[in-house]
Amino acid sequence: MDPIEIRVPHTVQRPQATTNHGPIAHSLQPIVTGTSVVAFKYKDGIMMAADCLGSYGSMAMFRDERRLLSVGDSTLVGMSGDISDYQHMKHTLENIMTQEYDMDDGQGLGTKSIYKCMSKIMYNRRCKFDPLLNTYVVAGVDGGDKFLGYVDLLGTTYESPTIATGYGLHMAQPILRKRVEGREDEITEEEAVAILDDCMRVLYYRDARSFNRLIRGKVTAQGVEITEPYSLDTNWSFAESIVGYGA
Repeated sequence: MDPIEIRVPHTVQRPQATTNHGPIAHSLQPIVTGTSVVAFKYKDGIMMAADCLGSYGSMAMFRDERRLLSVGDSTLVGMSGDISDYQHMKHTLENIMTQEYDMDDGQGLGTKSIYKCMSKIMYNRRCKFDPLLNTYVVAGVDGGDKFLGYVDLLGTTYESPTIATGYGLHMAQPILRKRVEGREDEITEEEAVAILDDCMRVLYYRDARSFNRLIRGKVTAQGVEITEPYSLDTNWSFAESIVGYGA
């Protein structure tokens, strides 16, 4: 008796042809990213800004990415780095705040508690060799005190009256040190907006991954406010004096 041959469509993969994908793999580099966040203390609270660009490599692909997040009633969080890891952190914080609400014990998480929680999450992921590829700026008014802190993908933390991430660490931080540090209790809201806009304008001129569409947030004793996206007035006439411009 001749053996029976079963023919299967060419689109069906035979079991012996399956491949072994190896061990579980982790993200080694960010894919869609957001650039600088700039924040500082002023007379009434904390001011923070970030642009709305999500860069796919060097492509300015997503132009409405909101990288400022309100957490609870008195905390503002800004993010630099991978957008998908930011979405994971956002969902994690939402779950934590929901659990706190469900406890219904009259207690809530303040800014410092949220900051410590985020630092532990980042450090825990770093210890698993699967870090969240982000840098966060956490601002708030906690117990009447203004708070501004930094946490990165390694779980490194520090507090400062002025903080900038990404390219802003090189371009915006010198402006903040000159115009803000030592004057935190004197700067009005109008002056704070002007300083922040100047920082974001310089970053738009100098950072190839920035975009002239940004959002600004502030946190005061009255709560958190985040603006709708807006653009800054720019002037590129200075570029004509740069050697090689337009060549």
